[in-house]
Amino acid sequence: MEKPKPATRAAKALAIAVILVLVLLPFLVIVSTSLASNREVVDNGGWVLWPHHPTVRAYRTILDGGIVTHALGVSIGVTLIGTLFSLACTTGLAYALARPGVVGGRPALLLILFTFLFPPGMIPSYLLVKGMGMLDTYTALIAPVLINVFNLVVLRGFFQGLPEELYEAARLDGAGDWTVLWRIVLPLSKAALAVVALFYAVGYWNAWFTASIYMESGHWPLQQVLRTYVVGGAQIADTGLSEAHTVSAPQTTQMAVLVMATVPILIVYPFLQKYFTKGVLTGAIKS
Repeated sequence: MEKPKPATRAAKALAIAVILVLVLLPFLVIVSTSLASNREVVDNGGWVLWPHHPTVRAYRTILDGGIVTHALGVSIGVTLIGTLFSLACTTGLAYALARPGVVGGRPALLLILFTFLFPPGMIPSYLLVKGMGMLDTYTALIAPVLINVFNLVVLRGFFQGLPEELYEAARLDGAGDWTVLWRIVLPLSKAALAVVALFYAVGYWNAWFTASIYMESGHWPLQQVLRTYVVGGAQIADTGLSEAHTVSAPQTTQMAVLVMATVPILIVYPFLQKYFTKGVLTGAIKS
């Protein structure tokens, strides 16, 4: 195989460097603005690239108010519980649909794919949640999106790609369906499960639309609080950012909320990154 020329390598390195700067620069501005003082934010027109006198005043303000702290706890709880239940239900259903000879498997799969092609509207979904008594409960943030059809199809394809000899050998040893799933299928599917779990976690963490429909403000997750106070421009509390002879700088508090809503999910990515290559190559294992 011919090695790439130095000019080609230099062009690739330059392209990667440009993309890296374009990705990291906005995040650096957000973090720097959240750590800047009121005077520095006002002097720089609302944005700071590098604060000369960093302060955590904005973070203390939003944490002392209690709204963001409560919303952060709601988001963490919904993400952890929702991801666990979604992964368990998706895994069980995908395994059942992946095995041949399951009674009603084909009609069930077609029905599930139909919901993927023709999703329910907002009003029918709201009426269903209301009719089941889930309004203003945390169940409303999990139950309507418990199983994602795309993730289900990914896991089903991965299970179908496992060598059939493994299933046959387990059957000869007297293993039942649950034993095969727990002791053979799941250990071999760590990559796919990790990727699907991350997809679910990101979905639950970033969900704000369902909260805006089904939840009252006292039970909002962090993303809905972020949308309300950053996009909507509302005030979380008396931020204390206004000083004599200066203009209020809400960007400081807004960027602090944005950082708190972004960093936790970013921390998870490095731990699951090694599974992405294997997880994307779904069904690549051949018998």
